[in-house]
Amino acid sequence: MTDMHNDAIPTLVMSGKANMATRNRVGNTDLPRLKEGGVGLQVFVLFCDGSYGPGNAFQYANQMADALDRMVRKHPDKIQYATTVADAVHLKAEGKIAALMAVEGGHMIENRMDYLEQLAGRGAKYLTLTWNNSTEWATSAADEMRGSRNFCGLTAFGRQVINKMNALGMMIDLSHAGEQTFYDTLRVTEKPVLVTHSNCYTLAPHYRNLKDDQIRAIGDNGGVIGINFYSGFVDSGYQDRLEKLLVKYQSRFDQLVKESSSNRMYAVRELLNELPPEEVLTIRPPLARLIDHIDHIVALVGIEHVGIGSDFDGAESYVRELDDVAAFPRLKGGLLARGYHERDIENIFNANFERVWKAHELNSM
Repeated sequence: MTDMHNDAIPTLVMSGKANMATRNRVGNTDLPRLKEGGVGLQVFVLFCDGSYGPGNAFQYANQMADALDRMVRKHPDKIQYATTVADAVHLKAEGKIAALMAVEGGHMIENRMDYLEQLAGRGAKYLTLTWNNSTEWATSAADEMRGSRNFCGLTAFGRQVINKMNALGMMIDLSHAGEQTFYDTLRVTEKPVLVTHSNCYTLAPHYRNLKDDQIRAIGDNGGVIGINFYSGFVDSGYQDRLEKLLVKYQSRFDQLVKESSSNRMYAVRELLNELPPEEVLTIRPPLARLIDHIDHIVALVGIEHVGIGSDFDGAESYVRELDDVAAFPRLKGGLLARGYHERDIENIFNANFERVWKAHELNSM
């Protein structure tokens, strides 16, 4: 099982909320649960929001990389870095977790090509070009939707970033990218891309999801789309159900917002953690709805372009049955029940991502 996108490092490790070596009550990720879920390859992202700007975003990216390095060094019997696809296959055969590092948010290179090179040198296998905040060289989906930037797409420097990533063997992630950035990138890149944690706009019209023409473009490019487990990207009715729940517990929610320095997402997550699980379950979409998104991509471009990018520890709510990294066998069961064969599931769970990664290995050029 390969998961292309997990936020445990910034959310759990950097905050000190969890020890990844032991099974935790908080968060969605730890080494015991990764093993239980059959995860053989986990991409851990380095992430900070747009409040980290020039002078601190790159430094914080390296601090997160240090934390991931420490975790891997401390538990070599359970997890090790993979530098190539062959490494990953070997580690999985030994029953270990192959760890990859990635960077979510181009603002962490601080408009410097040498910072991009340094992060690649540390082992970052992909860069998500934007987060919800645009960079000076690429617009995000959120900003393009709002029309809040005086340009759209890639600038000349942005095109240089894409070319440099191709040369470095660093994969390009177009999750969070605006439509213009998305198409500009596909015109520049010479290699297949990833959309590591996004779903289908046709089924859930959210600016973070891909429209059908974008999905077809990924098929033409040879890339892979990682299905995101976040409730809001799976079912557009989730947000209304969530807001009604927040109104019901308005007083406590307001208190949590104040305690979190107006970080609304953190406050929502904390409130949902406090509420009875059976009440929270009522607002989460069913697993079948997630599989609908897989069906939709397969119908448009084929099984070869679907992967998994759970976004665990990066959101407050996930579809039913997928509570944490131990739950991946439930997804497999749902796919089998839907009529997918073992070979199809192997493509979705492993082979498709490995194909794109292999295309970026420098010794394969």
